Amino acid sequence: MPHNERSSGVKMTQRLPAVLTPLDVALRLLLDGVGPVEPIGLSLADSVGGIAAEVAPLRTAHPAFSIAVADGWAMRARDIAGASSYSPQPLPASPIWVEAGDQLPEHCDCVLDADLVEQTGPMFQVLAEAVPGHGIRRAGDDVAAGRSIISPGRQVNARDRLALHAIGLDRIQIRSPRVCVIDVTSTDGSAASSQFIMEFVKVGARAVGVQTKGRDAASIFAAVGEGAYDLLITVGGTGLGRSDATVQALAAHGIVLAHGLALQPGRTAAVAKIGTTPVIAAPGAPDQALAVCLMLVQPALDMLTARLRRQAIVRPLARKVSSSVGVAEIVLLEALDDKWMPVAAGQLSLDAIVRSHAWLVVPGDSEGYAAGTAIGAFPLRDMT
Repeated sequence: MPHNERSSGVKMTQRLPAVLTPLDVALRLLLDGVGPVEPIGLSLADSVGGIAAEVAPLRTAHPAFSIAVADGWAMRARDIAGASSYSPQPLPASPIWVEAGDQLPEHCDCVLDADLVEQTGPMFQVLAEAVPGHGIRRAGDDVAAGRSIISPGRQVNARDRLALHAIGLDRIQIRSPRVCVIDVTSTDGSAASSQFIMEFVKVGARAVGVQTKGRDAASIFAAVGEGAYDLLITVGGTGLGRSDATVQALAAHGIVLAHGLALQPGRTAAVAKIGTTPVIAAPGAPDQALAVCLMLVQPALDMLTARLRRQAIVRPLARKVSSSVGVAEIVLLEALDDKWMPVAAGQLSLDAIVRSHAWLVVPGDSEGYAAGTAIGAFPLRDMT
């Protein structure tokens, strides 16, 4: 407990500065000195959702030799040119039967279906011609030699897992930061925002959840002091109420870089450092927790995982967006006839959060955007 609280016996409430910290300044302070975590090796099953580190290029092409993609008779196309059901072509020797995945015999360059070859005793005749490559996959058709199947910084998905398994890899290097989400016990017992943030950070990180025993500075202090993590996120207790003490607890552990951000929603959020560990203090209200995830947590995770830059989807606005100068404002959008329809700005209802497809942030130096302006928005489907 801070000295002034002990000496006076009066609970000191958190206060915001007269001037809120611009969002870009807060983010720069938070991420100063933060870099990508070291990669760890994970099984393909555990790697899905993680961010790939460097994946060594293939030394040899895949497949390394031509293979059949269907069951049938291995042939050389030029040997059966002109064959048809009206003019069957006898074969001088018995053809070789192959099944899907078998290596193609030497000198063969196609595979014919079983019903296109007739056998009478030891004699075979072909009822159709084929072009080279029919029914086969040539060497290197899947992945060329010297090529990596997944780029570093990209999120691993189920398709990547399929391809990596097919070429014989069973493990992959992933950047997976350790993140602790501390739920500051709310007065009503709700942990909805903490649970949301937990699910949010699990996409690409190893998340651990902790709940404080109370809302007082000592309880929060005790929870913050447990464990070593790459990112620490507290949820709740950042406001100006008598029971809000998160920022005081962070100040006792480390340095509070900014409390009170020019972000709407999310004005009472804070950023701090404990040693070299970045700390994000998110308000407990659902819309503010969402805003802090988008504007602080996501950039921090992207830095820790060396994730590739996210791509915005550019569409014209169906209706104007107005914003207050001096505050970065979150806007939720719906996709409507190839346009972005604003659903909510600044104050985000639960209904708007659920039915929106994308989001954007209006910078603090902007009054908004006119209808018809082409703007880039980021899909909410990229989130959990």
